Amino acid sequence: MVKKFVQRSALIYPAVLNALLFSSSAMAAGTWYDARNDAMGGTGVASSTYGSAVLANPALMTKAKPEDNVSIIFPSAGVQITDKDKLVDKVDDISDTVDRYQDVIDNLTFADYLRGYPELRAASGDVANQLQDLKGNKADASAGVALAVTIPNENLPFAFVTKAYGTVHVQANVAQSDIDYLQGVANGTVIPVPGDQDNLRSNANGLAALITDYGIAVAHEFSIAGQPVSVGVTPKLQKTWLYNYTDTLYNYDKNDINSGRYRSSDTGFNIDAGLATTFAENWTLGLTGQNLISRDLDTKEVNGYRDTYQIRPLVTTGLSWDKGPFTVTGDIDLTETKRFKSEESSQYVAVGGEYRVLDWLQLRAGYRADMRGTDENVATAGFGLSPFNNAVHVDLAGSVGANNTWGAMMQLGFNF
Repeated sequence: MVKKFVQRSALIYPAVLNALLFSSSAMAAGTWYDARNDAMGGTGVASSTYGSAVLANPALMTKAKPEDNVSIIFPSAGVQITDKDKLVDKVDDISDTVDRYQDVIDNLTFADYLRGYPELRAASGDVANQLQDLKGNKADASAGVALAVTIPNENLPFAFVTKAYGTVHVQANVAQSDIDYLQGVANGTVIPVPGDQDNLRSNANGLAALITDYGIAVAHEFSIAGQPVSVGVTPKLQKTWLYNYTDTLYNYDKNDINSGRYRSSDTGFNIDAGLATTFAENWTLGLTGQNLISRDLDTKEVNGYRDTYQIRPLVTTGLSWDKGPFTVTGDIDLTETKRFKSEESSQYVAVGGEYRVLDWLQLRAGYRADMRGTDENVATAGFGLSPFNNAVHVDLAGSVGANNTWGAMMQLGFNF
């Protein structure tokens, strides 16, 4: 029985995370990963390049210069994980103990009862202690992949974009009654009877959402009272997959993880939009809204449990200063980032900068904080390489925070 619990926890985490990483495209500050922007704290609403603008603020596509060529991002990818309880390590640690417990209980004989079943008592005590350590533990992850082609021109720059982003939340729900039973067996106050394990109620719950957008973005610059203002919109088809890996331990079968029993899907329409304006020569002000159409999507009900994934408008404003080899920028969310209803919301503020050391080398750093205290604050850093007269762009970034939080991002781009 307990062995099933361990198998479940160990398998859900990598299986769902791999699905997020490798599907056709958690915690990012928006619905995208861009290695340059992520290295600068997860900013980008006012500081993105024209080639990555479609990911952060489509209005910035008008920043392309006359000599700029078609930009291709193939791909941009990233992942961030918070495992403050070290759930994954604990699951690995408990595996050997559970194997021993299972072997003992499967081979329990009448002679063992006469001897006081010392092997079972020892194994039960070890499992109870480790289950106690697992009680209430959780782990979170987010991941994303994006592909984009941007075609600049003076009148109506446009882009094709496919991006996928998702979150995973895994929690160990260890029942105190299970621990009490196992400890009772260990100290001799409970005599194990065949079938008692059927009453053990511990379970693991894994929730995941994977959202894939297919969009076409367009932008145009207008003059309002003599001030240039760019407007960009990205209408998109939105496909959502929700996973509810909730099951009693005794009925759990690892082969069912990817079955339709746990998965639901939905297809709908949504739209992103953005504004940007440059003033005082070196300053850019940006405003973007992602997923402007709200949607509530229910998971499948599994063993009496159902959750709802909330797609809500995420409105972010940003300000950047760019002069010579330096860029300094900051973003702040004006609305919350929603996830499943059972999870707390977050709301980010981020700052970052870039120093273009050479024509082909850029250094970046930043910091991102959750004003609501739900997600861990992270420091970010990275660099970019753009050899062959900027025809190729390789960008790498990483993030690190408290409670075993880390992230990695990469991006490969081409200008033709």
